[in-house]
Amino acid sequence: MTPSPGDSRSLPTLPEGARAAALPAAFAPELATLVAAPPDSGEWAWEVKFDGYRILARIVAGEVRLFTRNGKDWTARLAGIAAELARLPLASAWIDGEIVVLDAAGVSDFGALQNAFDGAPERILYFAFDVPWLDGQDLRAVPLETRREILRARLGDGGPRVRYSPDSRADPTEILRNACRLGLEGLIGKRLGSAYASRRSADWIKLKCSQRQEFVIAGYTEPKGSRTGLGALLLGIHDDDGRLQYAGNVGTGFDTRTLAALRRRLGAIEAAQSPFFGAPRNARGNWVRPELVAEVSFQEWTQDGKVRHAVFHGLRDDKAAADIRREQPATAPRTPKKLRAGPLPSHAADATARAGAGGGAVSDPPLPRRRQPATPPLPAGVRVTHPERVIDPSSGLTKRDLVDHYLRAAQRMLPHLAGRPVALVRAPAGIQGQRFFQKHAGSLKIEDLQELPVALDPGHPPLIEIDSSTALISAAQMNVVEFHTWNACSRVIEKPDRMTFDLDPGDGVPWARIVEAAQSIRALLQALGLQAFVKTSGGKGLHVVVPLAPREGWDLVKDFSRDVVEHLAAAAPERVVAKSGSANRVGRIFIDYLRNGRGATTAAAFSARARPGLGVSVPCAWDELGALRGGDHWTVATVRARLDSTDDPWAGYLSVRQTLGQARRALTALASP
Repeated sequence: MTPSPGDSRSLPTLPEGARAAALPAAFAPELATLVAAPPDSGEWAWEVKFDGYRILARIVAGEVRLFTRNGKDWTARLAGIAAELARLPLASAWIDGEIVVLDAAGVSDFGALQNAFDGAPERILYFAFDVPWLDGQDLRAVPLETRREILRARLGDGGPRVRYSPDSRADPTEILRNACRLGLEGLIGKRLGSAYASRRSADWIKLKCSQRQEFVIAGYTEPKGSRTGLGALLLGIHDDDGRLQYAGNVGTGFDTRTLAALRRRLGAIEAAQSPFFGAPRNARGNWVRPELVAEVSFQEWTQDGKVRHAVFHGLRDDKAAADIRREQPATAPRTPKKLRAGPLPSHAADATARAGAGGGAVSDPPLPRRRQPATPPLPAGVRVTHPERVIDPSSGLTKRDLVDHYLRAAQRMLPHLAGRPVALVRAPAGIQGQRFFQKHAGSLKIEDLQELPVALDPGHPPLIEIDSSTALISAAQMNVVEFHTWNACSRVIEKPDRMTFDLDPGDGVPWARIVEAAQSIRALLQALGLQAFVKTSGGKGLHVVVPLAPREGWDLVKDFSRDVVEHLAAAAPERVVAKSGSANRVGRIFIDYLRNGRGATTAAAFSARARPGLGVSVPCAWDELGALRGGDHWTVATVRARLDSTDDPWAGYLSVRQTLGQARRALTALASP
């Protein structure tokens, strides 16, 4: 019998930090930070680092769904484990754990796990190690050790395939030595007293016995001699700019069955050109689209960034290729971080209640405030005149406030501006006065402004580019508030490299419905085989951005975007409209596809908007949307912490290469009766 929330087996008393909250439909797990050595201070619990797949179990009234760390539903693949979890005395819960297959010595074996899916699923075990939600309570702010005590009590004896992951409080150096001697992958350390955070955290750390990480498969070589399938895999990792760099080959660790299976999968994604940035000298073979991820162990990195003595362990279907970076050990944590007291902020509780099937991570418990770095200095030769002039009476923000915003934003903003025609919105008398929209050089006197060849826009003065911090700040000095960009780069101006959907809500449309519409666009695009990114508009809505390989022309991209919007409008005419005009979108959302025409522009990432409050257009992760209050969630006055963060929700944007051919056919098939 499954208990109800009021059952005696529900939490008898609320542990410190718990709060009543609806169970979210999805959330992101806490991830461990790689460190080179154990910490020298603080209290830690140490668990075995399993060699398997991270699995999040969602339980509601006896119904169980199992998800990988990136949200894939594996319930059908793990039906036996789901059945055991359904029998636990839980009304509702999110449980965090890992699936493994153990060898005869009790060591997890990743290769055996992959084989078990095909022939022996009963060998797969689920080791549970955390419970962020339980029986109507959000436990993320509850201390780690208390959450684990609650989990162990609820699991009881478990079943033959659902087990509790034990920990040790002994000396980590000795534990790690023994773990490595036994052939384990390493240890996971968790700081006692810490909250659960849906991000990579210094409160969870990992110590490895050998070098091992994921790589993107970029190609393969042909087999030689008696070998079949393939010779070696060509490996890649993304650099800090999102470019795929060659990282060497792996030619061992395969059996005959694996070689044949890999060749079939690689043959389905063959590509005509190398996906690597530049032309690596030693990378030769058959190219593939950079979609598959391999887990590889190796002896060391060479000075030029290649792996030596690599061994293949399997494919990682639970990790996105665009997220793969070289793992760099961080300095081990030194100062213990105490659990933050008090309830979660209201926006976190609201996000929990709002999270839908397409949602993701809800907001973490509040983080301590950091000392903010100073504003960068003005570029040489740039002087701000009348810095005290108020440009937004509603907030009192001044010209100097706007300039300071662009000084702080420059490093993140310039990659979205550089190499692209730009249009400027100037407000010499402040945002309440007359504004000017300019996309040609004309009489603009902006330092370091780049003028493009007149042939790109015949019959007009030259189009312009903002390619430097000098030009950006000089433009702000010239009263430019907004920066808008084309959907194409100047060097390939007739071939758009992105497609934009601007969600423009009418009066009376609540934020939750705007988020829902954006998620609907994303879901449709995913069904068509396209990856999309999202950012706030800085105004009322959102921008959904689809990166493209610059191959199709303007008319084709615009027509496809129109067809997407019309498909959505036909499916939900009471909420979405495909025609512009304020009368058409009363109580509804106009999804503006006209942004995809030649010469049309959209507010750039990190641009301020000439509206009361000076909202800022900010790239987001999809799972953040529910926790925001609107398209102007961040403003010039509040965006600083976001700019200072090292997180980049669009980190994989530049590595996405996709075209519309298959998507057009898929959309036509959807529209067919």
